[in-house]
Amino acid sequence: MNEHGHPDSGSHGAPEKPVPLIRLDQALAAAAMALICLISFANVIVRYITDTSFAFTEEYSVFLLVFMTFIGATAAFARNEHLRLVFFRDRMPRSIAALCDAIAIGASIVMFLLVIYHGGTLAWDNYEFEETSPGLGYPVWIYTVWLPILSAWIVVRILWFAWQRFGAGRGREAR
Repeated sequence: MNEHGHPDSGSHGAPEKPVPLIRLDQALAAAAMALICLISFANVIVRYITDTSFAFTEEYSVFLLVFMTFIGATAAFARNEHLRLVFFRDRMPRSIAALCDAIAIGASIVMFLLVIYHGGTLAWDNYEFEETSPGLGYPVWIYTVWLPILSAWIVVRILWFAWQRFGAGRGREAR
């Protein structure tokens, strides 16, 4: 373990030095979780006392959960701790393992670029057709616009990790 409580690079090529802006990701995820807890707790108390509930809690909770998931994904990619299967890759020669890593990085970038494109299209359609949310009547685009924004942040994190793994001669010898 390093000084931040995270696993050292070991065989997965994770950077050993602290990841820039990782604390921002952690703070945003913690804030989203705290808000979910607060509004859910307040809703339970109000429902217990008055037999009615706040209408906004479900809509906000779903948005905050999606937001927290994307922020968590940025931190996971930045630390090379995202979910993947490495059983076979870890048993391959370094050159083939590096190729597998490059393919995984490329596939992740392509997937999130598709989310950027389709999320942006969805947000634009929500804006253009003035679609509103069923619970509160807010414009839906204020929720869906975060899909391409957070996906772009994930792509930046993946590219940063790829640079750490393959760029500038760093990481080529450490797997």
